[in-house]
Amino acid sequence: MDALTDLYATQPFWIWLALAAVILAVELSTGSGWLLWPAAAAGAMSGLTLLVPNNLALHLALFAGLTILTTVTARRYLPRDISGGGPDINDTMTRLVGARGQAAGAFDNGQGRVHVDGKEWDAVSDDALVSGQAIVVEAVTGGASLKVRAAT
Repeated sequence: MDALTDLYATQPFWIWLALAAVILAVELSTGSGWLLWPAAAAGAMSGLTLLVPNNLALHLALFAGLTILTTVTARRYLPRDISGGGPDINDTMTRLVGARGQAAGAFDNGQGRVHVDGKEWDAVSDDALVSGQAIVVEAVTGGASLKVRAAT
């Protein structure tokens, strides 16, 4: 036990940094989101050991307080759902719904092409659209085709 207290007395910075790395590694392997904040608190403690007197009990109390503070703050202010509200976070087509763009040319029989989000898409519309007219994407139809309407 004396060896551990001697090690902590001489190297508290590196011990807290190592603890932060271990907790972060466990967080990355589990993906729970709960261990990120204790890892951050342990990382902060490595810096605080340079400012706070070398007292293990004080350091453990500060670590506990920082862990609680960072966890509560993160859970309160960070969004719980980052999926974007769509059915699939990787489906870029559904994200186009509501996007604005312009007609790339005149629509013939309700079909034409539009520029949306820096790309040109096949589109269908019930409106008679002319080249350069502002549009809004209403839906994504089969394949890579968009249903659009004239923007108001």
